Amino acid sequence: MESFFTFLEKRVDDCSSLLCIGLDPYVNDLSEPTAASARDFCLNLVKQTSRYAAAFKPNTAFFEVFGADGWTALKDVIDAIQEESNRMGSMIPVILDAKRGDIASTAEAYAKSAFETLGAHCITLSPYLGKDSIEPFIQKSEKGVFLLCKTSNPGSGDLQDVMVTMDNSPLTMEDNSSSIVHGPSSVPLYEHVAKLAQTWNTKNNIGLVVGATHIDATKRVRLAAPDLWFLAPGVGAQGGELESALKAGLRKDGKGMLLPVSRSIARAEKPGIAAAELRDQILAIRSSMIGHR
Repeated sequence: MESFFTFLEKRVDDCSSLLCIGLDPYVNDLSEPTAASARDFCLNLVKQTSRYAAAFKPNTAFFEVFGADGWTALKDVIDAIQEESNRMGSMIPVILDAKRGDIASTAEAYAKSAFETLGAHCITLSPYLGKDSIEPFIQKSEKGVFLLCKTSNPGSGDLQDVMVTMDNSPLTMEDNSSSIVHGPSSVPLYEHVAKLAQTWNTKNNIGLVVGATHIDATKRVRLAAPDLWFLAPGVGAQGGELESALKAGLRKDGKGMLLPVSRSIARAEKPGIAAAELRDQILAIRSSMIGHR
């Protein structure tokens, strides 16, 4: 069955890339503080970097700040990515970085806005309202979500590192023998989220946001969710180290990890060249890892 992640894996193979280009039109980077300038800024990035992009990730906040005109600009950018996909004959997924989280009819409205009105293929979500809050987004296997798991910001540990106690269904000792008895165990909340996501992923359209700035946590999440794709922000401006992140997060098949990069590419003199160089750097590290397995 076709799903969001089968589409993504096809694109990864088509462009030999794990690079996700972040479309974050910071006002200070624009020629003028308008929605039109934000649109043109992103269209230029799309044109220059699409050959090397496994996906594009527009952040809704940088468009919402311009009001209704910003939403129109965001739609224009997503449409332009679709046109570029058609031109190349390879679908480039659009991951809407919106971090939504709500329930019932509100979640349904958010899903319709992202997938039908804007035409995105995937969206970032907060999982902390429970599975019913993400259900409207995962009804169709070809539409995907990345759930916030261990985010890249320094304050992520305030909540995500809190230890939660899990019931491991203790075994009963028999015949007074020294059988192993499993009692409740504690894991970080982010690890519990990862395990839940692994079980919820029945349509191959759920992934996790796992910051490249937290290497030990990335290793733990990979163990908890061996099959899932990670969206791993933090390389570049946030200080994440590329090789360490890849070694911690890639699956055994050398896939399963998207690295979103925005500022270091957008602010480069030639964004296309910057994207190509980073793509090649990722490939070299990935190839060396696979060669040693």
